[in-house]
Amino acid sequence: MIKTLVAGKYGEWLAARYLKKGGYVILRRCYRNPLGEIDIIAMDGEQLVFVEVKTRTSGEFGEPCEAIDYKKRRKIINAARLYLRRRGGNVAVRFDLIGVRLGATWHPVDKVDKIEHIKDIFEL
Repeated sequence: MIKTLVAGKYGEWLAARYLKKGGYVILRRCYRNPLGEIDIIAMDGEQLVFVEVKTRTSGEFGEPCEAIDYKKRRKIINAARLYLRRRGGNVAVRFDLIGVRLGATWHPVDKVDKIEHIKDIFEL
């Protein structure tokens, strides 16, 4: 269990680094409110992007990008709506997914097997 949590946090860190290298501005990480959690909130130019990060160390439970079901999607959308209400203003919004595949014997100094970024995975 601990290894899974550490891998997840490491995957989120790798995803944030990947986004920064791509020109995104990271506004929040591990954002939580009573309705849910959003792994990364970032700006891509003038667009506000809510990013879900899924990290896997093996293919046993499928690819990282196959891991968002209807229930998880609703929680992300509801958390995003509350964030937007609290933030105020009118801004274009997008939901992305970043799948991080670590090697089976991953270690923070090892090479990441794959980072997959899927834009517009669903709409508000």
